[in-house]
Amino acid sequence: MAVILVLGAMALFGLIDNFMRLAAETGGLWQFHLLRSAVALVVLFPMALVLRIRLRPLRPLHVAGRSCLNATAMVIYFGCLGYMPISQAVAGLFTAPIFVVIFSVLFFGETVGLRRTIAVLLGFLGIMLVLRPDAAGIGALTFLPIAAGATYAMGNIATRRWCGGEGTLTLLAAFFTCMLIFGGLGSVILTLYPVPVPAGADGFAVRGWVQPDGIFGLMIVIQGIGSLIGVGLLIRAYQLADATFVAVFENALLVSATIWAMILWGEVPDMIGLTGLLMVGGAGVIIAFRTGAPQTVRAALPEEGAL
Repeated sequence: MAVILVLGAMALFGLIDNFMRLAAETGGLWQFHLLRSAVALVVLFPMALVLRIRLRPLRPLHVAGRSCLNATAMVIYFGCLGYMPISQAVAGLFTAPIFVVIFSVLFFGETVGLRRTIAVLLGFLGIMLVLRPDAAGIGALTFLPIAAGATYAMGNIATRRWCGGEGTLTLLAAFFTCMLIFGGLGSVILTLYPVPVPAGADGFAVRGWVQPDGIFGLMIVIQGIGSLIGVGLLIRAYQLADATFVAVFENALLVSATIWAMILWGEVPDMIGLTGLLMVGGAGVIIAFRTGAPQTVRAALPEEGAL
């Protein structure tokens, strides 16, 4: 049942994330996060009230710091969805377990065995095959997906080290509240101090407030509700089975996002790109088994005992 739930969540995330390119045509990144988070919180707060679950965190500053890291990662990730193939954006996000290993060594003095060292090297080689940066056209945007993975890794570390004992709905509420604030600030700044906005998806990250109608409004609702459903499935999966076991199956998002992109947009990765995706996913599997703790990519859940 846990496998079915986590695969269902990854299939859902892969589907709804594929439609972000449509939202990017006419909408703005910051407005999207503002309204998406509002939709999620409108559903989440009554749910907590009915279930009589307390949402106030035990350590507000720690939860706020963790939420800021994860929210920053999601801003970068969704920004990438607007201008690059989803397989590249998802592969960048899935470098998070690799960065968890690197940061744990650099900042916390943890030792890493041969298998995880190989996994880190395998993962970075894989992401290079997926992104295939051209020396002539290389720039900051090329490595934005990796920045999302690195930031999310810091959020995952914060979840484990700062947020033990915090409830899952508490962390979800704090995360979406932080996203709401980020989205609101970005929308206000770009509306008051507009910058030149390229046409179509190229203007997604710098577009101010627009009327959220048509496909953009629909995507806000779908993403808000879909994210809650997907994370809910993940939460239940982590309650039913060992966290390390469940985390391995989160790599199915790489497959799901790629398959939906093939079905919806005809984006078929070549053999080099497909090999890179398999290498990134394989690195995540090795790290999950060797670490013995969840390295979740979309939910950033608390440790198993806190669920």
